[in-house]
Amino acid sequence: LQQKKTDSTVIAVTAGTPGATGFSPDFRKEMGAQFLDVGICEQHAVATVSGMAKGGAKPVFAVLSSFIQRSYDQLAQDLALNNSPATILVYWGGLSGMDATHVGAFDIPLIANIPNMIYLAPTNAEEYRAMLDWSAKQTQHSVAIRVPFGPFITTGIPDTTDYDILNRYQGVEEGSQVALIGVGNFFERARAVKDLLKEKAGISATLINPKFLTGVDTDLLNSLKKTHQLVVTLEDGVLDGGFGEKVARFYGASDMKVLCFGGQKEFTDRVPLDELYIRYHLTPELIVEDIQTVLKGA
Repeated sequence: LQQKKTDSTVIAVTAGTPGATGFSPDFRKEMGAQFLDVGICEQHAVATVSGMAKGGAKPVFAVLSSFIQRSYDQLAQDLALNNSPATILVYWGGLSGMDATHVGAFDIPLIANIPNMIYLAPTNAEEYRAMLDWSAKQTQHSVAIRVPFGPFITTGIPDTTDYDILNRYQGVEEGSQVALIGVGNFFERARAVKDLLKEKAGISATLINPKFLTGVDTDLLNSLKKTHQLVVTLEDGVLDGGFGEKVARFYGASDMKVLCFGGQKEFTDRVPLDELYIRYHLTPELIVEDIQTVLKGA
């Protein structure tokens, strides 16, 4: 809404799910002609915002993670192939207790492996706003942002990241021996693991916020080789084709050990989230146990 007040080219787009993505009746009324609902047709929405962006508009398409797969062809062929500078906001991305048709765990492998796409994962409200502002202003890339799923953390600290510099991770706390890379929703989980690892094993781990899901920070990852034995990735989604595999592939020919935590490649159907966290070893306690097991065998 703030951008709309000063820029008539900003257009909010939905595919029949305005309420689920925060496009309330009041919001839609205030947006007026700068709001578009294409109905339940995500394919058409992506093709439309690609054309709008090529024509000089600044469209923002808000969509649920579980529905974005319907538009894979348009994401690749209409949007990314043309480097159309549209913004896709992906909601409800992550493991959940939802039914099988609303599971939002597959968007990272789907979006992050399309050429030319920039997929960002904010960890708090300030990062989210900064990413959205940057995406709306830049004209070089097709951008998707994985809107935080669950509690929307506010830090009160402005995010001053220069997102024009692609694939640069943020080192939040420097340590040694173990590096924890917490993606988006799971950054705070990585922080909890860091605290527990210090308590249980006396290890002061490095804590990293990658922000980018579509590439690796080669400089930062190479620097970890000097003082670290193990890199741990945590992502709120399936592991197959996901973020952690990019990091593991980077270190494949080196002596660095990598542990990737996330969900299994399966359709879950109304399985309680706490049960999934146990199944996938995603509680801080189970993650620390796995880390200690690897370090003992190193």
